[in-house]
Parts: sequence; C-alpha cells; structure tokens
Amino acid sequence: MKEGWEYKKLGEVATFINGFAFKPSQWVESGTPIIRIQNLNNPTAPYNYFNGEVPSKYVVKKGDVLISWSASLGAYEWKGDKAYLNQHIFKVVFDKTDIDKHFLKYAVTSKLTEMDKDAHGATMRHIVKTDFDNTKIPFPPLSEQQHIVEELDLLSSIIEKKKAQLNELDNLAQSLFYEMFGDPITNEKGWEVKKMGEIGSVERGIGISKKDFVDNGLPCIHYGQIHTIFGPTTYKNKTFIPSDLLPKYKFAHPGDVIMAITSEDVEGSCKSTAWLGNYDIVVGSDAAIFHHSINGVFISYYTKTKAFYIEKAKYANGFKVTHISAKEIESIPMPLPPLDLQYKFAESIESIEHQKELIKQSIKEVETLFNSRMDDYFN
Repeated sequence: MKEGWEYKKLGEVATFINGFAFKPSQWVESGTPIIRIQNLNNPTAPYNYFNGEVPSKYVVKKGDVLISWSASLGAYEWKGDKAYLNQHIFKVVFDKTDIDKHFLKYAVTSKLTEMDKDAHGATMRHIVKTDFDNTKIPFPPLSEQQHIVEELDLLSSIIEKKKAQLNELDNLAQSLFYEMFGDPITNEKGWEVKKMGEIGSVERGIGISKKDFVDNGLPCIHYGQIHTIFGPTTYKNKTFIPSDLLPKYKFAHPGDVIMAITSEDVEGSCKSTAWLGNYDIVVGSDAAIFHHSINGVFISYYTKTKAFYIEKAKYANGFKVTHISAKEIESIPMPLPPLDLQYKFAESIESIEHQKELIKQSIKEVETLFNSRMDDYFN
C-alpha cells in the first residue's frame, strides 16, 4: 500500500440508498422521469414517468452518483435534471467521511468485476447489500484522491471525444448517402426501383453457435456479431468453426451483404454488414446472405435508411424476439442508382472507414493507459 493510504469498507465511507419499488401500474407518459438501469447504461433508452411525490431520499439531482447493483453493474454520475430512483440502483449519500465523489465512482468501478463474481441469482444476478458494504477500497488523503480523479477524468474525456468523432464520421457517411442518392422514400432523383429478389437472392445461413468457435478453421460470422461487432462494412472475420462441423455450409462471397434476421426489435432486424474480405465466409442460421450483382456498400447503407425501416417493419414480427424471413427480405423494394455512382459512394465510405480505424486504434491505446492507471490506483 502507498504511504499515507489505508483501506476502508464502502459502508464506512458513504450511505447507499436503494431506489423506490415503482409498480408498472404507476408509470405514466409524462411527469418526473424514473431512472431505471437501462437509462444508465443506454442513453437512448426511453423513460417511464411518475406523476406524484416520493420521499426525498429517492429524489435524484444532477451530479448525484448512482450505482446499479442488479443485472448490469455500473457506477454513474447523473447528468440529467430532477428524477426519481427506481429499485436495483443505489444513490450515494456522502455523509460519513471526507471522500471525493468521483474518486468513489472510480473506486466502485474498479471493484465491479470482483463483485460480479460473488453476485447471486440465476435469472437476474445481483450484489447482496452486505457484500457491497463490506467491499474494501483504497482510501488515500483527499488531495491525492483529487489528483487521481483529475488524471482519470482527463483520460476519460479523451476517450469520449474520440468516440464522438466516430459518431460524427458515421453521421457523415449516412449524410453522404442521402446527398448522392436522395431520400429513398420520395426517390426525388427518379431511380429505377426493384424488389431485392429481382436484384439478387437472399439465402438463410446454416446452424452454428458460439460454442462451436475454435482458434483455427473456417472463417465465420455469427448473427450476434452483426449486432455487436461489425459496422456497415467489414473486411475481416473474428471467429472460426471446425471445417468438419457440418456436412454443408452457407457462404457469403466478397461483396455480399450479410443481414441479422433475428433481433430484439424492428430496429435491429436486418442490421447489415457488407462482406468486403477477399475470401468466402460461413454465415450462421440467424443471419441471411444477400447475393447480388451491384455494390454491397450501397446496399448496406440503404438498409440504414428510414425507407428500408418502413418496409422491413411490415414483416418483422415476434414478441420477445423479432424475426424476418429470406422471402420477406426479397420482397422489399430498393432504388437502383447507376452502378458507377454506387462505386463512387463506396470509395468515399472506404476513406471514412480508414479514418475510423485510426481513431479506434487511438481509443484502444488510451483505454489501455486508463485501465493501467485504474489498476495501479485501486488494485
């Protein structure tokens, strides 16, 4: 331990208040927002509201530190206005000792992996309050806490600015699509329109699962990777399966578009990536392959438009899981601008993607430094 530092239990440095147990029947469409776990780990998640009063201990104000202790663990600073705290989230009350609130947030974050290992529950894992309170964190003098926070905040801000640059480049790419091809809804440029089944064919992949992955073998894409890893284009696979796993495989060829046909909602349905690698790749069963003779990058970006969303929403169905069939995808109309214009668009996207890769590498380097400093201070 560093000179002048000590260890304290979390329960010794602050009070952690669990949120109010709101019932779904109490939710309304307007009023004071209720902070649920999804509102902390997903900024775009919709809010539920409560049109009434709750005890003051459940009121959250801008700057409060919140800790989700069930399902998805995390430590956050609330950036919004007045809100009410839902259960499964702690609000931190700094009433026991002299500790910087941002230092506490970083300290808790450093212990989340350790806490998760001891979490309870099969369907919804959670931290037991006693275990949480007994978790020990390093406790340096206040001046050192503030110095540590300054350093970690600086690294965090660099990472966030670089992620904002990625979002700006994504917006630029989609804006370029509309600039070159117009809005597909109105088709103001008068392009020929054909159903996707008239342009090519949609083939469903074949059954592979994450448990089938090996270090070496046939390159493959699993539908979940389209949701979580790949963007509108990709040149490289992340995983492999044994060459003798199945008697028959479904392959995407260079230029084909791979779509996730299973998702949690309509938004994720048909999320696509243009396969630009110079080799064939196996595609799993909850994804579909669009074989075609035009430009895959153009197609992939078309699937991100509102026009495509309107069309796929006619077919995507399901309660907890949304599914769309290959035949239904083939019935979706698509504008056909000149092929040379499609390739010109793809060249511009390639330049944007190159810039994004440089930024991603930079983010990875700063994150490595951030994690190293976190480990040095807290572990």
